[in-house]
Amino acid sequence: MMVALLLLVVLPVAGAASGAALPVVINTWAFRKAAESAWRVLQSGGSALDAVERGCGQCEIDQCDGSVGYGGSPDESGETTLDAMIMDGNTMEVGAVADLRRIKNAIGVARKVIEYTKHTLLVGESASLFAVRMGFPYEDLTTQKSLALYSTWLNQSCQPNYWKNVIPDSSKSCGPYKRPEKVTCKEEQTILQRSVDNHDTIGMVVIGESGTVASGTSTNGAVHKIPGRVGDSPIAGAGSYADSTAGGAAATGDGDIMMRFLPSYQAVEYMRMGTDPTVACQKVISRIQKYAPKFFGAVICANTTGSYGAACNKIPGFTQFHFMVSSPSLSQPTEQVVDCI
Repeated sequence: MMVALLLLVVLPVAGAASGAALPVVINTWAFRKAAESAWRVLQSGGSALDAVERGCGQCEIDQCDGSVGYGGSPDESGETTLDAMIMDGNTMEVGAVADLRRIKNAIGVARKVIEYTKHTLLVGESASLFAVRMGFPYEDLTTQKSLALYSTWLNQSCQPNYWKNVIPDSSKSCGPYKRPEKVTCKEEQTILQRSVDNHDTIGMVVIGESGTVASGTSTNGAVHKIPGRVGDSPIAGAGSYADSTAGGAAATGDGDIMMRFLPSYQAVEYMRMGTDPTVACQKVISRIQKYAPKFFGAVICANTTGSYGAACNKIPGFTQFHFMVSSPSLSQPTEQVVDCI
C-alpha cells in the first residue's frame, strides 16, 4: 500500500520596491488551512484530484498571502486576473485557465476543463464565458487593497514594471509605451525588484493511498504585469506536473524564467529514473541557475513511495524555502524548511 502524501508550496512575498532585502513574512495560517482542507478530502476517501482542487480552492478563498485568488496582484490596468491548472497523473489529463477574469474559483474552472471539454487550456474572456456556462458566477476580483496597491504604483511612476527597450523610458514613467525606431538594450532590473516582490503562487502535489498522483496550481500572477501575460502556473510541466508512474512536482517563483525550462516535468522525469526527490529538485534548480543565476524560484518534488523534497535558488532576501507537508505520520500539516542552493 502506498503512503498518502500532500505537499503544499508556501512561498513568501518579501522585500520592497526599492529592492532592499527584508525579512521573509509567511502567512502560514492560510497555507496550513489549505493543506488541512486537502488532507480531509483524502481522509474521507476523496481522490487525489479532489484534494488538489479543494486545497487550492481554499487558498483562493483565503487569498493566501494576497498572491492567490481575488483582490491581489493588479495588472497595469489595475485588474486582478487568475491563472490555474490541475493535472491527473493517472490519465495525464490537464485542465487549465489563464487570464481568467471576474471568476473567483479558478482551480474549479480548470477542473471543469478536464471534465467537460477535450481541451487543455482556456484563456481570457472566453475562459470566463466557459466558467459561466459551468455555473460559476461573475464576481468582482478587485478589493480596496488591490486598488490601493495599484494607486501607489501609479504614484511611483509605475515602478517596477515589465517593459524594456521602449519609449518613453519605462524606468522613469508610466507610458503608454511604444517600440522605438532603434532598439538599445538595457540591463534588466534587479531580481529582487522584478521577482521576490512580485511573484507567488500555491502549488500542490498529492500522492493518494493507492499511488495516484495529482497536482495543481492557482495564482493571481505577477504584480503589475502587462495585461495578457501568462506565467508558468497554468502551463503543464512548468507550474506543476503529475505522473502516477513516477511522482509529482510543483514550481513557483519567476514564472517568466522558470517556464522556459519546464522544471516540474524535468523533476518528475528525474524521479522516474530513480533520482531522490530532493536531488531531483536540486538538479532542476541547478539547470536554471546556469542561464539565470539570480532567478527567484523553488520546486517541490514527491515520488510514488511518499518520499519528498524541495530546492530553491539562493539570492539576497531569499535564502530558505518553506512548504507544508501532510502525511499519516504527522498529526497535522507541518511546515518544512530547506536552505536554498
